[in-house]
Amino acid sequence: MTRIVSANLNGIRSASGKGFFDWLASIDADLICVQELKAQAGDLTGAMRNPAGLTGWFHHAEKKGYSGVGIYSRHRPVRIIEGLGIPGIDIEGRYLQLDFSAFSVISLYLPSGSSSPERQAAKFDFMERFLPKLRQLAADGREFVICGDWNIAHREIDLKNWKSNQKNSGFLPKERAWLTRVFDELGWVDVYRRLYPEASGESYTWWSNRGQAWTKNVGWRIDYQVATPGFAARARRASVYKEQRFSDHAPLIVDYDTAP
Repeated sequence: MTRIVSANLNGIRSASGKGFFDWLASIDADLICVQELKAQAGDLTGAMRNPAGLTGWFHHAEKKGYSGVGIYSRHRPVRIIEGLGIPGIDIEGRYLQLDFSAFSVISLYLPSGSSSPERQAAKFDFMERFLPKLRQLAADGREFVICGDWNIAHREIDLKNWKSNQKNSGFLPKERAWLTRVFDELGWVDVYRRLYPEASGESYTWWSNRGQAWTKNVGWRIDYQVATPGFAARARRASVYKEQRFSDHAPLIVDYDTAP
């Protein structure tokens, strides 16, 4: 069995101070994909780079205190791919891929468009450029799982207040239609939704810091593990960990009947 975790940390140093790495040591995960590091290589302590029993690989943003992704693994990969090969995207540290003998795992941080029209335009540009990559990976013949913050709630069931958010970034019709193409046209599988087709409130992974959203569970499901069909079929159970708060996101945990 392989346990894979995806967690947007909203700052690796902040999450560390809130007990993230202590928790990590207790859950026996094999692969942990993290996003929004908000740190450069020199900012990471030894415990952040290589927690007990794990080795970390990272793709940092050039801008200090911004973005960045990483993957911790119990097993050494046979290949590491940092970035998409698109300079305007790669400077933001949004894509890291580790290849193992049996499958590949990717940590992804898709842009948010909520802060400004310019960032929404950047999000749409990323989506347009990333779709051919997703098509290429799907046709590669390898098994893949893409873990990360996709910053899109796909369906009405995936957020509490869907009616009032239809004109807001993260639930725009164009964003949702793009994600539908990822699943229906390219054949990728939303692993959590495959296991739990009707799950609603218990599936949320992000809560606004405003209006007691966490307390009232006014959340969004925007963190996914998206896999090729063969790998998705090996998923046995999934959960969102909410007993402790390390960030404004909650970790998504999936157990797969496979080994790296």
